[in-house]
Amino acid sequence: MVVAHLHVASGYSVRYGASLPAALAERAAERGLTSLALTDRDTVSGVVRHAKACAANGLRPLFGADVAVGLVDQPEAAVRRRTPARGGAFVDESAPRVTLLARDRTGWANLCSLISTAWTVRAERGGGQPVVPLEVLAAHAEGLTVLLGPGSEPVRALAAGRPDRATTLLVPWREWSGPHLRLEAVHLRRTGTGPGSLRLAARTVGLAAELDLLPVLTNAVRYADAAQAPVADVLDAARLLRPVQRGATCNGERSLKDSPSMAELAAEVARAAGLGPAGAQRLLAVTARTADECRLDPASDLGIGRVHFPEEDRLGIAPGTSAKVLRERCEAAMVTRGYAGDRATERRLREELDVISGLGWPAFFLTVAQVVQDIKELGIRVAARGSAAGCLVVHLLGISVANPVTNGLIMERFMNYRRSSLPDIDVDVESARRIDCYRAILGRFGPERVATLAMPETYRVRWAIRDTGMAMGLDPAEVDRLAKAFPHIAARDARSAMAELPELRQVAAHADRYGERFWDLVEGLDALPRGIAMHPCGVLLSDSSLLARTPVMPTPGEGLPMSVFDKHDVEGEGLGLLKMDVIGSRMQSAMAYTVREIERTTGVRVDLDDAEQVPLEDPAAYELLREGESLGVYSLDSPGQRDLLGRSQPTVFQDVVNQLALFRPGPLAADMVRPYLLARHGKRPPQYPHPDLIPALKVTFGVLVFNEQVAETFAVLTRSDLAMGEEARRALGQPARVPALEAWFRARSAASGYDQRVIDTVWNMVMGMASYGFARSHSVSSRSCLASRYGCEL
Repeated sequence: MVVAHLHVASGYSVRYGASLPAALAERAAERGLTSLALTDRDTVSGVVRHAKACAANGLRPLFGADVAVGLVDQPEAAVRRRTPARGGAFVDESAPRVTLLARDRTGWANLCSLISTAWTVRAERGGGQPVVPLEVLAAHAEGLTVLLGPGSEPVRALAAGRPDRATTLLVPWREWSGPHLRLEAVHLRRTGTGPGSLRLAARTVGLAAELDLLPVLTNAVRYADAAQAPVADVLDAARLLRPVQRGATCNGERSLKDSPSMAELAAEVARAAGLGPAGAQRLLAVTARTADECRLDPASDLGIGRVHFPEEDRLGIAPGTSAKVLRERCEAAMVTRGYAGDRATERRLREELDVISGLGWPAFFLTVAQVVQDIKELGIRVAARGSAAGCLVVHLLGISVANPVTNGLIMERFMNYRRSSLPDIDVDVESARRIDCYRAILGRFGPERVATLAMPETYRVRWAIRDTGMAMGLDPAEVDRLAKAFPHIAARDARSAMAELPELRQVAAHADRYGERFWDLVEGLDALPRGIAMHPCGVLLSDSSLLARTPVMPTPGEGLPMSVFDKHDVEGEGLGLLKMDVIGSRMQSAMAYTVREIERTTGVRVDLDDAEQVPLEDPAAYELLREGESLGVYSLDSPGQRDLLGRSQPTVFQDVVNQLALFRPGPLAADMVRPYLLARHGKRPPQYPHPDLIPALKVTFGVLVFNEQVAETFAVLTRSDLAMGEEARRALGQPARVPALEAWFRARSAASGYDQRVIDTVWNMVMGMASYGFARSHSVSSRSCLASRYGCEL
């Protein structure tokens, strides 16, 4: 019989689980398992990675959580625990714990609600352990299977030799969960009668038989391989703020065991319970049946791979009319902005609207436009950045200022038919008022549709050294000096850094004093989550089902709702939530302050986004730039940029756009600036690999500078569209795809009639861009306020 692991903690059980979901899924597949649960402690933040890892390894994923709950038998008075003698705060983990498995969509929604409640109650108490109140659990038990294991209140009573009390404590659980209550036997080959002991596992199975309850067998997994047990000990020390305690270490039994190993444990437990071989088979069969009952589908129930936008009525429009409204608003903006009658712009708008409607995204653009409008109505400066600037619809909706048609930007880098994942529209706002922007979004769409993103803090070398040193009881001051000697690098690179970096030569000379075990543990902590914080700019928007798909927790200080998921969980084929980066920019704050100062001192209110008031082709402004007077000008005020301004002598905005892309490590290292300047100043004619590429490269005098130019180059030589050219450009950054890309490029280019010399030259050019490419849309959207007037205020 193939075993089903129902109780598994990953590294997303912060400072508890020692393996990431991908490693657990790989081991499960290697050991012949067919399904795997993920039940992290107090969170479900690893479920997206778990679902993807299981899909990649041919496993059926099960989803749940290990949560702390209130006591059925509340003590009359709580006893205050003392602070440990060595200092630090006392970490109270005394609350009972149960494992909850979601059987269906309702169970998942209830699980999310329970976790949200636990973190909300924790915030209201001012800290401590997140605990689910029992009355809340009782009201949200539908769709959940409950495992009462060694950490639960009834089994604790059983461990204390009180089966009578255990029976009494089980009464409310039987009422809440009915036939979906399980007693969890855990046999970790520990002595005595405590958690993990054979005696307690046998007593658990025996009590289940006596009370006509169903028992299951789990291994309470904390790591994929037994060799990772010492890493789990370090995580315990970091969580409990004390060195590893003698006799309280992991014995290596909490690994992801194969079916024969679990069958052996089942036989030992059944034999100790006096049930014989039939009892062992029944124990494994009930465990497998419990797994089979959990039929939560990652796509239809969790929403993975599907997009959820706020309802249209939140935007003030009738349901089902978003495509019509988007078209009407864009056409109206064409008239007000003076673009009506321009054939190129009208054709571009038709093409973009067709793509947006075909992908089902009209509500996405209207939602972002509403967010930007609400921010502007608060008097906060806001400007789009990045590839979204290449979309005419984004410009017409007032999200970005730059006209992508006149600035030569392409839509395909932002969105195209060949890439169905929802794109990002990132906006810069005044850094001092970023939280005000969040509150405006919450006010518009409501807390049931909005949450900020989480950002896991993962172990890097410094924290890995500190926590390993504490676990081993080393001198804190010495450990701190050792940690600070390392640069900010991955923990797994600790030994290689000592061997390669000159600044660590002295550390390397004394590394042996800590022993190989110390460095093994440091590197073993690499990339494991150590904590969680609010992402500095990410905001999630969804329909009203958001809280049924993600738990939220209040952020410290602001009290904003924060999802437990990070950006990798929601991007691409993730949870399908609309993610916006609302980026606090000090430059936007400086520009807003400048506008206020100008108005205060002159009485003139300047609109920096109005080309009539602040023209981008102001000759006096370019004269200042040519003289290197660019201090305080966004992206142009570094010494290197000021030097390049003197050499390039910009006269129009496109010159500045080119310079922003050229002054980067890649182009500088590849000596791309020199040929650009020679051609720009007429000292050498521009050199083009083929006349067909002149339209794409003319703006940079034959030098391949922008990512958009790479996409256009691919499209021209292979006789494909820009969408295909953009996908080819993206493949350049993935080494595994480059050989196939090169074969495709050479075959298509040759079939298009280009000779081998041109093909070789162009391939070498685009391969160089793989290491230093920069987006033209980024340069254009980073447009500076180039004003020669109001000098004192600027």
